[in-house]
Amino acid sequence: MTTFDDREKAFEDKFAHDADLVFRARARRNRLFGEWLAGEMGLSGDAVKDYAGSIVAADLEEEGDADVVRKVAADLEGSDVSMTDAEIETKLNSFMDAAKSQIMSET
Repeated sequence: MTTFDDREKAFEDKFAHDADLVFRARARRNRLFGEWLAGEMGLSGDAVKDYAGSIVAADLEEEGDADVVRKVAADLEGSDVSMTDAEIETKLNSFMDAAKSQIMSET
């Protein structure tokens, strides 16, 4: 293998690694947000875990956060918790730093 091939392989490996970290951080962010929101809605026990999992799954529907915001807004319609779409997105993004820290401490 030539030096160029080695460099190309290294770039490909780094790209794959970075993409994996972003995916894991987003999933962790969504889980943390879902756990927080479940607590705000008065859920407890297994219902918290289930709800957080539903937030993670919702993010796989389309690119970006619109799918999560749409799901959460629909979930909040029948609850005592009131948040606008902008507030949902802001709170969701507030969990990203914690998610990144947790992921980096695991690797």
